[in-house]
Amino acid sequence: MELSFWAATDVGRRRQSNEDNFLIDKKLSLFAVADGMGGHASGEIASQIAVTNFRNAVEARKDLLDAYVRHENGVTAHDVLAVLENAAQLTGVTIFQRGQKEREKRGMGTTLTALLLLGERAFIAHVGDSRVYMVRQNQTVQLTEDHSLVNELIRHGKVTRESLAASPYASYKNAVTRALGVYETAQVDTIDLEVLPGDQFLLCSDGLHAHLKDTDVISFLASDHVTVIAQKLVDHANKGGGQDNITAVILRLQPDSTDAGQTRAQELNRKVEVLRQMPLFHHLSYKEILRVLSVTQVVDFNTGDDILHEGEPGDDMFILLKGKVRLHKDGALVTYLGPGAHFGEMALVDKRPRSVSASAEDRTRALVLRRQDFNDIIRNEARLSVKLLWSFVQVLAQRLRKTTADLTGARQELPDVSDDIMFDE
Repeated sequence: MELSFWAATDVGRRRQSNEDNFLIDKKLSLFAVADGMGGHASGEIASQIAVTNFRNAVEARKDLLDAYVRHENGVTAHDVLAVLENAAQLTGVTIFQRGQKEREKRGMGTTLTALLLLGERAFIAHVGDSRVYMVRQNQTVQLTEDHSLVNELIRHGKVTRESLAASPYASYKNAVTRALGVYETAQVDTIDLEVLPGDQFLLCSDGLHAHLKDTDVISFLASDHVTVIAQKLVDHANKGGGQDNITAVILRLQPDSTDAGQTRAQELNRKVEVLRQMPLFHHLSYKEILRVLSVTQVVDFNTGDDILHEGEPGDDMFILLKGKVRLHKDGALVTYLGPGAHFGEMALVDKRPRSVSASAEDRTRALVLRRQDFNDIIRNEARLSVKLLWSFVQVLAQRLRKTTADLTGARQELPDVSDDIMFDE
């Protein structure tokens, strides 16, 4: 896919120096924003170390990245995310050690938000409160979660964004809960997702996103050539007061009107809609749907292929995108399933053997979600896990009610034969 990009940074109207740095590496298709913190110009040093060392650490694993693009050596998206996470951790160690050696720089740190494009996927590593936005099909999605005190207060209902300025917490609006270099290690969020022709991304520091609404992101990225958007965003933040340094990096994947491009877009939209219609994922946002999709695999089955066998262990849930599946038990038909249906969901939480068998009646395509990946989401993403587990409980409750109703109906249909029973006394 053809890619265009541009960046701009500015000191703003209140600061004496610019502690932001950004990275654009065309050869690696690697982009990043770092917002430094610390006195005596240490923030600028921390952010410069971040973008330089992170880039070098990623380039050192270019052989693995190339293997992923070529689908070689079994390299997976998890391996690419591990490269980014390791690069961020090594960068944090370098910043921390520099601070330990030079007393005036002790405690310096920086945010780091990076995006790597490989093939048809984007990979993100994120620490701090800089952000990545995606604009797709006229909607804005904030792909990263702010690691900030304000965001934690909002999540726990202590304050709202609208009431923050008048609250006792207003003075903490720049406090981050994670940063590279302040401590020797930091928790790094990693995300990957499928990208489409026409997708646009904005990487920015908090000096910009403090002045942006979702509708602002859409309007800015939808207009003009990519080379002028970043500066217009900087001007927008300065008009809003320019209280902090301002940095914007814009990426634009050119639209693709070919059949292949349209097919990919339709396929992704189909995946999203199928998940949205399932009770298990019905309450998820678009961002959360994309997170679930990032850990699924698309698997194709030919007519007659066995998908699963009763009595055998399994850890996969199957979601049908197209085709037809026959469920059967002991050779007897149970039911047929078509696009949008799913089966095997109990395997996500239960290691018991399969209760039925499944076979492809036609050429069939399915999304497959593994128990290990589902459990990783449950362990690592608190808000998403609450939604998923609550939905799972609702699905089980609905099934229990149906089973109870079926048993009650069957009992009522039994003939009353008590008068015909004779007891041998």
